[in-house]
Amino acid sequence: MREIVHLQTGQCGNQIGAKFWEVVSDEHGIGGDGVYSGNSDLQLERISVYYNEVGGNKYVPRAVLIDLEPGTMDSVRSGPLGGLFRPDNFVFGQNGAGNNWAKGHYTEGAELVDSVLDVVRKEAEGTDSLQGFQITHSLGGGTGSGMGTLLISKVREEYPDRMMCTYSVVPSPKVSDTVVEPYNAVLSVHQLVENSDETFCIDNEALYDICFRTLKLGTPTYGDLNHLVSCVMSGITTCLRFPGQLNSDLRKLAVNMVPFPRLHFFMTGYAPLTARGSANFRAVSIPELTQQMFDAKNMMAASDPRNGRYLTVAAVFRGKVAMKEVEEQMQNVQSKNSAYFVEWIPNNVLTAHCDIAPRGFKMAVTFIGNTTCIQELFKRVSDQFTAMFKRKAFLHWYTQEGMDEMEFTEAESNMQDLVAEYQQYQDATYVEEEGEYEDELPVEEE
Repeated sequence: MREIVHLQTGQCGNQIGAKFWEVVSDEHGIGGDGVYSGNSDLQLERISVYYNEVGGNKYVPRAVLIDLEPGTMDSVRSGPLGGLFRPDNFVFGQNGAGNNWAKGHYTEGAELVDSVLDVVRKEAEGTDSLQGFQITHSLGGGTGSGMGTLLISKVREEYPDRMMCTYSVVPSPKVSDTVVEPYNAVLSVHQLVENSDETFCIDNEALYDICFRTLKLGTPTYGDLNHLVSCVMSGITTCLRFPGQLNSDLRKLAVNMVPFPRLHFFMTGYAPLTARGSANFRAVSIPELTQQMFDAKNMMAASDPRNGRYLTVAAVFRGKVAMKEVEEQMQNVQSKNSAYFVEWIPNNVLTAHCDIAPRGFKMAVTFIGNTTCIQELFKRVSDQFTAMFKRKAFLHWYTQEGMDEMEFTEAESNMQDLVAEYQQYQDATYVEEEGEYEDELPVEEE
């Protein structure tokens, strides 16, 4: 079996993670106490991807819960899934990172990281054939961003040939929790560009918009937002957890989605999304799903795919759908909107399918897109970063933890390079007759 070790760091990471385990446990028929009470053999066929079996029909998530303060852990422990996780896998400090990336990455986090790695190592050694790691965290705070990226680089060092996949909540323009978000985010992206294989960008503002506009919720709570995220996470991991037509594992997904090593930041989407009252008024058909899936309003990152071009796309359909119709619809979208797909990657839309629909739906689809418009998101954070950094505002919090201004300058230019790189592939055109590129693309530098 191809096992995955799941890490969740910081408040945001733990809350998303807890919701993810809620959805996944539900799909696999596992109760809050870890005991299996499902009704289908398919639920157990590939259960070991995410769970360890401890005998007596009891399954324990292969998850490590990490935070620099005990608060979030306590709420997970007292939540509906408190009895599910292994008590030894809660690793936490007492001081907190105080929204400070440097504390998470260099001081507080560095003290805790060894005890985390011990637990991770233990989980990894218990697997038959480790596929990789997935980590949920936010990029705006201190623990998820600072300690999260520290963990990624440490795990990367120890398991260089395993996949590293991150679900990262990126700071959004309107919903800002802390004033130093741009600093933390840029420093984190600097790490993610080098050390992650796939990063799914999630953005609170986009989630709020989906809750307001599409789901018609008056006052969305973080619970509602996390539920959306967990739908997407469960969708992305469907092919790993259930036998499907095309078994995408993390590596197959990465090979099909990442044309250049640095450009591994994906936008995600989910369909069907309908307000509670209006579900009866829509036919959930494959054309409807496909149309909604490519809709800009459905994207969980606040940048508009119409402003860029898709390098690659993956769609995971769930439920009893006819693959022939799916292929036709996907073909249809591509031919009608060919301007939005780069023409120098032919067949750049990958479709996977799994028979088991999520709870409460007849069919659903999860969308993963590698589009050049994700640069808007980086550009926005980068501009906010520059505005503060040129006045050196709030910088002393970082330098007194032992950081150097050089590191900020490096992270800033790395972010700008990333934006430029996306832009360059957006503009690259392929001329059919000569079979040459119109503008010479610079060779990837090592």
